[in-house]
Amino acid sequence: MTSDIAHTSGQIVMGWQFWTATILFLGAYALIVSEKIHKTIVAICGAAVMIAVGILAQEEAFHSLELGVDWNVVFLLISMMVIINIMKPTGVFEYIAIKSAKVAKGEPFKIMVIFSLVTALLSAFLDNVTTVLLIAPVTLLICQALELDVVPYLITEALASNIGGTATLIGDPPNIMIASKAHLDFMAFIYNLTPVVILVLIAYIISIKFIFGRHLTVREELKERVMAMNERDALKDPALLKKSLIVLVITITGFVLHGMLHLHPATIALFGAGLLLLVSGIKDPHHVLAEAEWATIFFFIGLFIIIGGVVKVGLISWMSQGVLNITQGNLFGTSMVVMWFSAFASAFIDNIPYVATMNPLIIDMAKQLWPGLTGTQLLHHPDLMPIWWSLALGACLGGNGTAIGASANVIVVGMSEKMGSPISFKKFMLYGMPLMIESVLICTVYVWVRYYILHI
Repeated sequence: MTSDIAHTSGQIVMGWQFWTATILFLGAYALIVSEKIHKTIVAICGAAVMIAVGILAQEEAFHSLELGVDWNVVFLLISMMVIINIMKPTGVFEYIAIKSAKVAKGEPFKIMVIFSLVTALLSAFLDNVTTVLLIAPVTLLICQALELDVVPYLITEALASNIGGTATLIGDPPNIMIASKAHLDFMAFIYNLTPVVILVLIAYIISIKFIFGRHLTVREELKERVMAMNERDALKDPALLKKSLIVLVITITGFVLHGMLHLHPATIALFGAGLLLLVSGIKDPHHVLAEAEWATIFFFIGLFIIIGGVVKVGLISWMSQGVLNITQGNLFGTSMVVMWFSAFASAFIDNIPYVATMNPLIIDMAKQLWPGLTGTQLLHHPDLMPIWWSLALGACLGGNGTAIGASANVIVVGMSEKMGSPISFKKFMLYGMPLMIESVLICTVYVWVRYYILHI
């Protein structure tokens, strides 16, 4: 089937395939935002229709590097899920939480700070959804012992998980997607994003002191109840824990060195998952694999195919030309538009489909700016790099704006409701939106100073 999309003198001729793909794309987005149908069902159905009507051939959907499923992202996520699912029964995360509460000597605000820092750190090396799933139940345990409202703790942990996840390639799915499309390695994220994440985290801790600090007080006898807890009782399988930590260290070391090893992050993660399955002594891996977030994985797969369709018909090219027209080719202006638009867009729609849309848009924009370059020469052009980092910062931190902005927020709201302490959309936004704006303002100054004044 021949495409009815043609580019004439920079203009896109819009035929039936263009409009069919655009309607499919916008319809899928609307359904995902409305949450009337589960986002995974929407993504799979949208992908199937995109192939069935001939906008994408099946070969393109499954095997094209430009238009198809990004298997590097898919297998990185699956492999990390397997590693965490093996570690979960050891009790290490409960141990960390109880130990943290005791280090804080039962002081409510100190506990909030330490839990936020622990959540941010874990989220940088695990995924932030897994981190809040593991930390939230223990947070409830500590809050019950201190007779405290668990809601402020859960909100601050969700926000901290999104901040911490911004720091590394593997911390947040948008970063994994950006790294794969832009061919960026693990150390590039550490070098460019970790410094500003540290600044954002410091500002965040100071801010929550003003927001929550004066309201958090407990009686001395309740503090003693926390101090009497024995964190060692939480450790269920020390032998498996030791093996898991060794494999996790090997895997993270592999991520750091993957550029030198000439291996993709997915290969490193797959090796770690396979090694831990082998040495853990698990005879039947069914339960470990069953606990992976398969709905999330298939959401990614469907989404990649839908985005591939609108890339092929020229919608993304048309959008990227629109961004260049707004900023008139000014690259600092483009960075700022990308960062702030990404932040507010990601606050109200899932940042995963948003970044899946923005990645090809930025690549197409780069092709229009530097038509003579290809491959990493194009993707790593010094003037393009600040735009990649602006996208990562805006998309990851923007998720803190509302309860639906990031997967970790959705998980926390759901868990809080099950615990009998529901968090309304309005309440989450009341705390999240100002803190999100504060963090993006810090990132704006950082990008401006580092890349446009100091040029480092």
